[in-house]
Amino acid sequence: MTTASRPGTPPDLRERAVAALTAARARTAALTDPVSDGDLTAQHSPLMSPLVWDLAHIGNMEELWLLRRVAGRASLRPEIDPLYDAFEHPRSERPKLPLLGPGEARRYAAEVRGRVFDLLEHTPLEGTELLDSGYVFGMIAQHEQQHDETMLITHQLRPGAPVLTAPEPDPPQGPPPPAAEVLVPGGPFTMGTSAEPWSLDNERPAHVRETVPFRMDTAPVTNAAYQAFIADGGYHEPRWWAAPGWEQIRAHSIEAPLFWYREGPTGDGWLRRRFGVTEPVPGGEPVLHVSWYEADAYARWAGRRLPTEAEWEKAARYDPVTGRSARYPWGDADPTPDRANLGQRHLRPAPAGSYPAGASPLGVRQLIGDVWEWTSSDFLPYPGFRAFPYREYSEVFFGPEHKVLRGGSFAVDPVACRGTFRNWDLPVRRQIFSGFRTARDL
Repeated sequence: MTTASRPGTPPDLRERAVAALTAARARTAALTDPVSDGDLTAQHSPLMSPLVWDLAHIGNMEELWLLRRVAGRASLRPEIDPLYDAFEHPRSERPKLPLLGPGEARRYAAEVRGRVFDLLEHTPLEGTELLDSGYVFGMIAQHEQQHDETMLITHQLRPGAPVLTAPEPDPPQGPPPPAAEVLVPGGPFTMGTSAEPWSLDNERPAHVRETVPFRMDTAPVTNAAYQAFIADGGYHEPRWWAAPGWEQIRAHSIEAPLFWYREGPTGDGWLRRRFGVTEPVPGGEPVLHVSWYEADAYARWAGRRLPTEAEWEKAARYDPVTGRSARYPWGDADPTPDRANLGQRHLRPAPAGSYPAGASPLGVRQLIGDVWEWTSSDFLPYPGFRAFPYREYSEVFFGPEHKVLRGGSFAVDPVACRGTFRNWDLPVRRQIFSGFRTARDL
């Protein structure tokens, strides 16, 4: 399609929307084309949908919001709407549904996208809350990228030979962080955003928060550090664990991060399975696939704690010299490969301490990309929160059942990752690309 802009539309806004949608669809194809139809329709874990469900759901969501809500067109396939309603059918039940087959799902998603590009070419990106700054197109691009991350999790859970490839992260550039932790000053800062055009409802509005001074790790906790917790009997000592977490690890005989194992009863080293490849656990990488309970237990064992969500965001966005909160730790510019490991460019985190160009003004590294970082905070609305454009994105998840994760991971696309972006999940979740860093009071 062409990218000519209508009067009143910034010339790059339409191009940005086209680029975001195109990148998301290319990634969807990269995650679904390499596997057989049998792999697409199989459920590789009861925690996840079949890949073919995600593929058609992406198209259905795009049709619902862009072709029906924005353009007012009739449904292309009204009979499939209930099949792809994420709230109507739990993931464990989706393989039993009469889903579109792989070929039909691809054709459906492609037909929707073709009509969407025509719509985008001729629709003013202003005039309603959904259209202003191309919000609804950005929302759909983010939705597809979020499902791409979900599909990458399914690939990690999928048995069999590897089908995905990517280059290794570069070795750390420049010297390591000068200290293991930094002082984050107390006082007020601006949390959240009212200005980021494609920010989602739970990131809004911008508001002032107060923090007291605290210290935070300059890099995420590594596999080697976590192995010390295991070697010290961390999984067998109830005093480190929140009661539900202790119950969880006992009930499921959990003794290490998900996908870690030893060969034989006297195995000396830890191995892990990563996208079909078996390899020694690399000590210098951020630890991955740990639940909130595991992160919390490690922090207690280390004499530290998980940072609150507000503390995490202050460390990531606040510049003590200017007093302002930037979009990212390094400033307001978009992410680049020298600043953060994002977008499935690699299939693993970079070594802890990487990306000095992406450090915050306080010297904290890898706050964006590599691993999602658990915080101690429940997922709650900000003061003045308003659900938009639908309650089911955020509002129905608010409460103490879900814990907040921040910062994104190597599996997150830049369009769905900002200093204000909030992720959330149940504290038992381990299949997600989650790690953590710790903090301590002065």
